[in-house]
Amino acid sequence: MHKILLFGLWPILFLPIALPSFAASPFDRAQATSLVSAGAARGLLLDIVSVPGSSRLIAVGEQGSILFSDDQGRQWQQAKAPVAVLLTAVQMVSSQQGWAVGHDGVVLHTGDGGLSWQVQLSGQDLLKVQQQGLQQAMDAANQAGDTASSDDLQWLLEDVEFSLDDGAMPTLLDLHFIDENHGFITGAYGRMFATRDGGNNWVSLGDRLPNPDRMHLNSLLLNTSGRLLVAGEAGLLVYSDDLGETWQTAESPYEGSFFALAERERLYVLGLRGHLFSSADGVNWQAESAGTDATLNAAVSVSGKLYLLGQGGLVMKHQKNGFTPVFSQSRNSFAAGVLLDGRLILAGEGGITELSLAEQGGAQ
Repeated sequence: MHKILLFGLWPILFLPIALPSFAASPFDRAQATSLVSAGAARGLLLDIVSVPGSSRLIAVGEQGSILFSDDQGRQWQQAKAPVAVLLTAVQMVSSQQGWAVGHDGVVLHTGDGGLSWQVQLSGQDLLKVQQQGLQQAMDAANQAGDTASSDDLQWLLEDVEFSLDDGAMPTLLDLHFIDENHGFITGAYGRMFATRDGGNNWVSLGDRLPNPDRMHLNSLLLNTSGRLLVAGEAGLLVYSDDLGETWQTAESPYEGSFFALAERERLYVLGLRGHLFSSADGVNWQAESAGTDATLNAAVSVSGKLYLLGQGGLVMKHQKNGFTPVFSQSRNSFAAGVLLDGRLILAGEGGITELSLAEQGGAQ
């Protein structure tokens, strides 16, 4: 999920990618171990997930922080993290296997339930994967006599090669693993990659998407019908019915940025200034009233319930007649959450926040 906003926590998140490229710092954060801090659970956290088949929760955020809780979010410990970059998203596919992504092209993997993590890919290695993919696509276009596609790919290839020479580091924003082998990651400037062997090898998919302006790819969702959807900046909505091999553009209902996708009977896409839309198929979208002009950052969809999270501590619950505010009294913005026994465990600007839905009238 990508958030270039001018308020709240988002300037902190994405200032490094507001420019086309930037030189690598002498201090390589992708090679530095995350610092252990007693206040890590109160720092900036961007994602939180439940571990399947376990009571464990895992959250990720600033300076490579990876936290885990085995008592439903009441106490947190820091896992061993091999990087000091901002981590933007995490997913646990099973009780043991999981992945996290973040700035500087970092892809981390855990095989022990999130207690320890290893770097699978980082920095310019990811750009080299993209370079190889673009070169192969350009060679195929040349052989087919497709001059227009070849010219477009040549331009993209030269840009990647410039980034490699300049020491630029790509930023990753979201991920979705279907199982322990098949996964996708998305990032800034239209970057997208896929693996079929648990992250040991990756291929570049970004040039396959109908995204000529290289809009940031902020959110990924595989819906219940098997359609893979990507939402991004400037109203970008694309989908694939063959797990990323080919892509089509959905007619976007909005020209502003989308930050999250969710599914609860219908599909939902949400973004800037309270803009919210729903769809039965991910192709045709209709406006929904969120009753707010606060930016919507994320959604929690579980057990037939759907909550929207946003700026200013906003939490909204889906009801039959639309969305009803549950909470909006915090100065901190929320970026992700999980639902546990009538409580929302939220991650965001102020770290971990626990919200009792019974006290807020939102448990039913």
